[in-house]
Amino acid sequence: MATKLYVGNLPHSATDASLGEFVSNAGFRVASAVVVRDKMTGTPRGFGFVELGEGEDAQRAITGLNGQSLDGRALTVNEARPQRTDFGRPRGGGGGRDNFRRRRDY
Repeated sequence: MATKLYVGNLPHSATDASLGEFVSNAGFRVASAVVVRDKMTGTPRGFGFVELGEGEDAQRAITGLNGQSLDGRALTVNEARPQRTDFGRPRGGGGGRDNFRRRRDY
């Protein structure tokens, strides 16, 4: 099973191709590399994900790439966590607008 790595502190000049090339030049097989971009402006957000090829050791890649410099910026590399499905919203509770604007008639 392929392992996905989070790569943070990317320079804004980074592209999918340059990120993949950087990791492959470090001696790892890359299945895919994606630099996350802002939906509205299309500018890179400063982080991305690299999926390693089959049989690559993720821990060796993390220790080998973490702290390496790409265009003058020290990268932060970790194993990617699963994507959240709750979008950071608190669960349960309820209530709506009326709970905050309740009028009292005395």
